Amino acid sequence: MTATTRRTRMPRITVQTAAAARNIPAASRIRLWARAALAADAEITIRIVGQAEGRRLNRSYRHKDYATNVLTFVFRDSPPYAGDLALCAPVITREARAQRKTVAAHYAHMVVHGVLHLQGYDHENEKDAAMMERRERALLARFGYPDPYRTLPARGA
Repeated sequence: MTATTRRTRMPRITVQTAAAARNIPAASRIRLWARAALAADAEITIRIVGQAEGRRLNRSYRHKDYATNVLTFVFRDSPPYAGDLALCAPVITREARAQRKTVAAHYAHMVVHGVLHLQGYDHENEKDAAMMERRERALLARFGYPDPYRTLPARGA
């Protein structure tokens, strides 16, 4: 390798499916969304879980007794990043329907959201939330998905 040639490492993203939902996007799409949200090399496991596992994880790590859409577990918070994401299939499907968006669009949003958390983004205050949401909107637009924070009118309105 010459002095001007640099080897770029490809992020290592593993997708595990531990839920029996029919509408889970292909692992290749999930990896594509995750890579798009990464600013540096990373090693990530993305696990699609059911309601019971999602609830157990949220209760164990956040002390909240319900399943949530995405949980991010950070093991290394600087490049190369390392961590796990747990995506709860039934919650994501239910939220997608309630928000009147496709299930794929909501999965893309939750993958991007979780990967941004892995890199230190958060939404604990208005300024940080605005920065994170701008990044999410831009990334999702690259895949043709609408603004995930746009409020849709109620059905029949």
